[in-house]
Amino acid sequence: MASKFDFPIVDVWANPVGDALPKEVRRLFEQSHVDPKLTARKLKPDELIALMDAGGVDQICLAAWYRPGETIFSNAEVAEYTRAYPKRIYGLASVDLADPVAACKELEHYVKVEGFKGLRIVPWLWNLAPTDAHYWPLFVKCIELDIPFLTQVGHTGPLCPSEVGRPIPYIDEVALKFPALKIICGHIGHPWTVEMVSVAWKHENVYIDTSAYSPKYYPPELIQFANTTGRKKVMFGTNFPQLLWKDCVQNVARHLTGGGRMALREGTLQDFMGGNARRVLKLDTLKKESPRPSL
Repeated sequence: MASKFDFPIVDVWANPVGDALPKEVRRLFEQSHVDPKLTARKLKPDELIALMDAGGVDQICLAAWYRPGETIFSNAEVAEYTRAYPKRIYGLASVDLADPVAACKELEHYVKVEGFKGLRIVPWLWNLAPTDAHYWPLFVKCIELDIPFLTQVGHTGPLCPSEVGRPIPYIDEVALKFPALKIICGHIGHPWTVEMVSVAWKHENVYIDTSAYSPKYYPPELIQFANTTGRKKVMFGTNFPQLLWKDCVQNVARHLTGGGRMALREGTLQDFMGGNARRVLKLDTLKKESPRPSL
């Protein structure tokens, strides 16, 4: 089924690739049938852009990865991509939670000097829920810098505890304590999707992104939320390379358009596919000179 979108598409949750991936993540990618050739080496910026172009994606947020005692993909490595394509690839910083003072300094540097657009921390890598005090100085710094905090919600595909990904109580309590903090919750929140929707509905600055879930498997409650009170709250994400841009964009065209029960309304679709991400993360607006080719 062919379709075309004449508006820019943004992936709010993408990862660098290479042989430095944690064993837990590599196992997840194997279960998701990711081509091992794609993750066998670090991609050059031009190669990443070529994959984006092939998939019809205009801009991505590319995240660094830190875990206890180890840097998987550093902020400096992510900056190599953002410098090469500053209007198309945007950095999401990560930090060492064990050293909050140094973490705040590093975050401020990469936002102010390198133009990074947010902070991303994956709680299961640390087995620390976002309510843990190690996060608090970073939340204050995010508010000062006017950038969002991006985090994972829901169960973990990797063999790590899932408890830290619960929307209630953790995201709910953080949003109550830091109401000015913009929080983008990745991976939908399954099996607590209804909880995640309720928290995003409740709090002005809480958002949901769909990374790690193919559009053909989005839950009905998320689609209903996006089409109604959550139109400005839901964002497109892939968790690349777990899901490929071309496949996800094609599946949006096949499963979320056409006016069916699971379709996104026209205005909602444009907000979901990029408008909400560009507004919340303050990305550059791209204008299409011609309609997107059919997929």
